[in-house]
Amino acid sequence: MSDIHTAATARGSYPPYYRWLQLVMGIICMAMIANLQYGWTLFVDPIDARHHWGRAAIQLAFSIFVVTETWLVPVEAWFVDRYGPKIVIAFGGVMIAIAWVLNSYASALPVLYLSAVIAGIGAGSVYGTCVGNALKWFPDRRGLAAGATAAGFGAGAAITVVPIAKMIAASGYEQAFFTFGLGQGIIVLALAFFINRPAFAIPPVKRQVRVPQTKIDYTPAQTIRTPIFWIMYVTFVMVAAGGLMAAAQIAPIAHDFKIANVPVSLVGFQMAALTFAISLDRIFDGFGRPFFGWVSDNIGREHTMAIAFTIGAISLLTLANYGREPIVFVLASAVYFGVFGEIYSLFPATSGDTFGAKYATTNNGMLYTAKGTASLLVPLASILAASYGWSAVFIVAVTLNVLAALSALFVIKPIRLAFINATHDAAPVGVTKVRAA
Repeated sequence: MSDIHTAATARGSYPPYYRWLQLVMGIICMAMIANLQYGWTLFVDPIDARHHWGRAAIQLAFSIFVVTETWLVPVEAWFVDRYGPKIVIAFGGVMIAIAWVLNSYASALPVLYLSAVIAGIGAGSVYGTCVGNALKWFPDRRGLAAGATAAGFGAGAAITVVPIAKMIAASGYEQAFFTFGLGQGIIVLALAFFINRPAFAIPPVKRQVRVPQTKIDYTPAQTIRTPIFWIMYVTFVMVAAGGLMAAAQIAPIAHDFKIANVPVSLVGFQMAALTFAISLDRIFDGFGRPFFGWVSDNIGREHTMAIAFTIGAISLLTLANYGREPIVFVLASAVYFGVFGEIYSLFPATSGDTFGAKYATTNNGMLYTAKGTASLLVPLASILAASYGWSAVFIVAVTLNVLAALSALFVIKPIRLAFINATHDAAPVGVTKVRAA
């Protein structure tokens, strides 16, 4: 791999397949950190049954993980820009292994919280690096590339949900933490040494770009001072809040609805409703990220956001009103996660289009901290549910999705287009000006 990279650099070009190989390796690394977020819900009730700490206290660890994972990405991205992706991803692999091994021994809440910090640092190192690298390798297909990379994170847990659930039932949650923590960390560490960034700008491609793109590469300091960045940030928070609450609380919701262990038969498969829901959620989430990224490459980022956010609101309403039916619970949650995950492809792609490719890793890292901000609402969902029931949580999430859909069409779209068009008069070289999709 290193020989190919060296030869390609010497020639001034890469083999045609090389960037796709980089994309695939990034996807695998993302899949290896997926359980840190999407497998967490399987551990909440077993931990509570063992230690009686309460769901809200345990879910605080989830919020700490997400905050650490997201808010430190700009720092980790700086290291990527300075030292390259290898060392940052390798560091992430070591950290995620340490975190879950530590979870397996945690007998006090502070240890659980410390492990969440370590896991967040590791996951953020891998996530921010892989998505940023995809944006740099694929300026012509940013939506698809970011979506495919994010799909690794969204769907990666699907293949391990059943094995983790079975290991928890057979050997206890501690053994599951230990075994999967080591395995996931080792794979990320091994792949890190084969991941490279472009040694120079990717040459212009012949493919017609159908979305507005800037001519200027904005530095992080310039990006954070633009109004459009903060409008996108707030919209990201609104959608991510509902999705993170659902991801963290899906198991407690199923238990409270008294359907967690009810068998569900669908397309020839039969599983307990909760296991089936989580597995299908990961599959739909993984499919939705590259699909909506591809759609946005063709019809525009904001139009795609509005469609996805609206479907998400409808899915949550269905789950709130009819989710006590096991089959409805499985299907409605799957559809919701299928449209929720697209924020992790659309917002990075929109960031790259708006602020340029040169600093894409750091700029997207700053935007990605919105996920950490949204995660602060996760423990509040447990408190709200305890006081007013899960319907109150669903109402909040539905409202946020509707507001985000309206923001995408009537706020982000016109302001971002005006911002990008202004850059065409400021720089002589760049992507050809295009009209709004």
